[in-house]
Amino acid sequence: MEITGIILVIILFIVGMAGTIYPVLPGVFAIYGAFFVYGFFVTFEHFNVWFWIIQTFILIVLLIADYLVGAWGVKKFGGTRASVIGSTIGILIGPFIFNLPGLIIGPFVGAVIGEMIVHTPLKDAMKVGLGSVVGLFSSVAVKIVMQGIMILLFILWIL
Repeated sequence: MEITGIILVIILFIVGMAGTIYPVLPGVFAIYGAFFVYGFFVTFEHFNVWFWIIQTFILIVLLIADYLVGAWGVKKFGGTRASVIGSTIGILIGPFIFNLPGLIIGPFVGAVIGEMIVHTPLKDAMKVGLGSVVGLFSSVAVKIVMQGIMILLFILWIL
């Protein structure tokens, strides 16, 4: 059972890290879930209250930062609430329409459409679209680092 648990934990870590790039995957929730899988299949003995406080804090920070960093990119380039909503919709729909390139095309097009809806000139809307891509890459970088810290803490805690 331990080997099965460890394999599932590794799979969940991979899914979680893939979720930093592909937003349809559970991301941080897969990593957090891996801790429970380890506990059920191996042992919860290694996880004290500080482990759960730290990991839960990182999870909450990640959830908040994910939205804020993406919105920051849009706002930094002059976007409105409409472009923030558009880029969010674009990041969810883009990969289904354009496959892998949709990860970049989706938020860009979504932000541009959002700005066009509120009558922003095309040149400015394109600039906001670029901001959505900058925000996306910044968000991915933050998620990779924070989720990497979650995994590293897990490994250090069980050793």
